[in-house]
Amino acid sequence: MWSVALTDLFQSVVIVLGLMYVAFLATGMAGGFGTVVQHASDAGKFSFWPTGGSKEWFAFVAAWATLAIGSIPQQDVFQRVTSAKDEGTAVRGSLLGAAAYFSFAFVPMFLAYAALMVDPNMVNGLLKQEGREVQLILPNFVLAHTPLFAQVMFFGALLSAILSTASGALLAPTALFTENVVKPLFGEMNDKRFLLMLRIVLVLFTAGVLVFALNNTSTMYEMVQNAYKVTLVGAFVPLVCGIYWKRATTQGAVLSALVGLAVWAICESFYPEADKDVIVPPQLVGLAASVIGMLVGSLAPQLVRDTRAAGHRAA
Repeated sequence: MWSVALTDLFQSVVIVLGLMYVAFLATGMAGGFGTVVQHASDAGKFSFWPTGGSKEWFAFVAAWATLAIGSIPQQDVFQRVTSAKDEGTAVRGSLLGAAAYFSFAFVPMFLAYAALMVDPNMVNGLLKQEGREVQLILPNFVLAHTPLFAQVMFFGALLSAILSTASGALLAPTALFTENVVKPLFGEMNDKRFLLMLRIVLVLFTAGVLVFALNNTSTMYEMVQNAYKVTLVGAFVPLVCGIYWKRATTQGAVLSALVGLAVWAICESFYPEADKDVIVPPQLVGLAASVIGMLVGSLAPQLVRDTRAAGHRAA
C-alpha cells in the first residue's frame, strides 16, 4: 500500500498539472473563464436536481448511490482507510481526499465545455455517435487546438490517470483473492511461495481485464459505474452492518452478498436501467435485497459459524 500511495501521489500531481495547464489554454481560446461559465449557465448546465417524476428521482438517487457509496468497499476508499496509521489519519485523509476529488472534478468538466465553445462541430459530431466515441472529445480538441507542449502535458496526465487506476484496481483484488481464497485452499505457504502465487494471480487478472476491455463497447465511465454497482449490491451492506450493527453475523453477511448480487443480476438481465419502462434502477433493487438478506440472515437461526464472534472470543 505504501508503494501504491507514493505512485498515486506522483501520478496525481502529473494529472493536476497537465489538466490545469490545458484548461488554462482552453479558457483563453473560449473567451475567458467568465464567458465559459456564463455560457454554461445560460444553457442550463448548472441545474443539479432532476426534473420530472419519480423515475427521474430514482435514477438520480441510483447514480449517486452507485458512485458515492458503491466506491466505499473498494480499494479507492476502504483499503486506504484500513491502511492508515491511526484513526485520526484515516478521518483526515478521507475528508481531504473527498474535498480534492470534489474540487478537481470541475476541471475536466470545464475543459470539455470550453472545447464545445471552441469547436462545436467536432464536439456535437462525437456526441451524436454511440459507443466510446464520446471519449475522444478532449483528445481530439487537444490535438487540434493546442501546441505540442500542451499535448505532452495532457496525454501525460491521461496516461498517469490510467496507470494510477489500473495499478490499484489490479493489485487490490490480487492481494484479496490470493490471501482469502487461494491461501486457504492450498494451506500455509512460505513467503517465497506466497509471492509467486501473488504474481501468477496478478498476471491472470491482468489478462482477464485486458480481454474484457478489448471486447467491451462501453465507455470508461460506464465500466467504472458497473464495477461500483457490484460492490454497492454485494459488499456495502455487509461492510456497514459488520462495523456498526452488533447483531450482524457471518451468515447474514454471506446471505446479504449473495441475495443482493443475484437480485441485481436478474434485474439487469430482464429489466435493464436503459429500459424506458423501468422506474426503479436495478442497483437500488439489489441494494434493498442486500439489506433484507442481512436482516434475515443475522436474525434467523445460525447455520453458518459466526467467524467474527469466534475472533472476538479468541481476542
